[in-house]
Order: sequence, then structure tokens, then C-alpha cells
Amino acid sequence: MVLYPESAPFEHGMLDVGEGNLVYWEVFGNPEGKPVVCLHGGPGTGCSPRMHRQFDPEVYRIVLFDQRGSGRSLPHAADFDTDLSVNTTAHLVRDIESLREHLGVERWMVFGGSWGCTLGLHYAQLFPHRVTEIVMVAVTSGRFEEIEWLYHGLGRFFPEQWHRFRQGAPEGAVDLVAAYDALLNDPDPAVREKAARDWCAWESAIVTLDPDHRPGPRESDPRWRQAFARITAHYFRHRAWLADGQVLREVGRLHGIPAVLVHGRLDLQGPLATAWELDRAWPDAELWVVQGASHSAQDPGMAEAVRAATDRFRPAV
Repeated sequence: MVLYPESAPFEHGMLDVGEGNLVYWEVFGNPEGKPVVCLHGGPGTGCSPRMHRQFDPEVYRIVLFDQRGSGRSLPHAADFDTDLSVNTTAHLVRDIESLREHLGVERWMVFGGSWGCTLGLHYAQLFPHRVTEIVMVAVTSGRFEEIEWLYHGLGRFFPEQWHRFRQGAPEGAVDLVAAYDALLNDPDPAVREKAARDWCAWESAIVTLDPDHRPGPRESDPRWRQAFARITAHYFRHRAWLADGQVLREVGRLHGIPAVLVHGRLDLQGPLATAWELDRAWPDAELWVVQGASHSAQDPGMAEAVRAATDRFRPAV
């Protein structure tokens, strides 16, 4: 894959964002470079080791952080006593602003993938004066129909895997997200572990159409599975605390901010329609469709397209 070389962060730390939460952050690349903040997916995946490699380290100051409860942030959502009532979209938006101020950044580019697109677009709509450009990959907007599709409708393309996912919820459950949210907060750790394993098996099954796809190493970690499943179910049970269609309706707030939207033609997890509708409503955005690719950033053509998108806004050396 066409990625920039691996490197170590030149700065990192834990930021106290309130309500007992410490957010882990790190910065790669050029300390004097163009700032870009990277928003990971999930919600709850935490940052992957390769995220910073999508940007030219000679010209970008690349800011990564693990959203509340995930990755290296504390308290960790895998711990049963971690309070998720103070882990909402509004809290994450506030954390982004707190990190920007902490790092002394006036304005920055916003980069997001999957859930990170919903979060990044919402943040930019609230703080457009802090955003220089936007790059979104595997675009989502948090509409209710997108969440319904992800955990119910998509089962028609993966019937065997969805049947297993459905079997993991109590008999008669209508809203599978709400049912799993309850299981992932059950006092019995065995119940929570099985629910996390079943949830992650479904997520892994639908991320790509590659028949040789194998889950990544972190998916074998019970703590990662528990935190990811618990945070994701928590967010989507509450519809990300956004009004239905809010992100698409408020796209006018992004007027004047140039953007590139990178999306796989065969993305079943997040069908192309959302990216297409966003592109139509946002004159400053360009939609780049990667033929043959699905939702996974590792699908053929995705890494090249994402690097080209970040290079599009790379300042001259």
C-alpha cells in the first residue's frame, strides 16, 4: 500500500477533559507543519498505528487522539464501572476543541474515517472558523436509516453472519443495538464478553467483501472488543445524540471549506448514497469513488486515494 514511512510521535500526553476522563494524544510529522486532526472510527476503535502514515510527515503536523473510553484514554470502556453517560458526541466535540487549544493550534484540517466522518462533519459545522479543509473516508452522517441498515438491513447480504448476530440477542428483541447495549452492560462478565465477541464478529464480517479478510490482531484482545462494542452500542442506541439527518441538513455551515470525500463503490456497510448526497449539497466538496473497494481502508485503491486526498491539501515545501 502507498503509505508514508512509519515514524514515532515527537510529542504525546494525556489531556484532562473533565468528568474524570483523560484523553491520550500524540503528534507526528513536522512540529512546524500544517496541523491536521485525525478522527478514528467506531465509535470506540481507538487510533490505529497506520493513521499518521496517510500524511506527508515533512509538511504536516499530524494530531491523533483516542476518543473517550477507547485506546489509551482513561478510564477504559472495557472496565464495567466506567461511566459512559459522560461519553457522548457533544463530549467528543468539546474534547477536540480542548485538544486544539492545548496544542496551540489556531486552525486545522479535519480528517475522519467512517464514524470519524460523522464526528468530523458535526465538529466542523459547529466550529467552521477552526477548519481549513476536510478529508472524509468511508463517509457516514449518523442518519437513523444508516444505523438501521448497519445492524438490520445489511443482513440480507450477509444472512449467515447476521443470523448469528441475531441469535446473540434475546429472543424477540426488535432493536438489536438496544439489546446488545443492555448485554454489554450486564453485571455478569461472561454475558458481557459473549456479547462483545458476537458484536465484533458481525462488524468484522461486513467491513469488506474480500473473501480472504481476517480480523486484525487487536480484535483478538478481549479488552479491545469489550470497549469497542460497548462504546459503539452506546452511541448508536442513542442515535449519536443527533437529530435525524442533522449533519446533511446543516451542510451549509461548511460553505467555503474545501473537501475531498473518498468512498468505495462497493461499500455495503456505508452505502455510497450518503457520500453522494453530501457531495450534491456541498459545492466545495469533491467525491472520489474508488471502484471495487468496500468499507475497509485496506481494500485495493483506497490507500492510494486517501494519500492523494491528503496530498491535495499538502502545502508547498
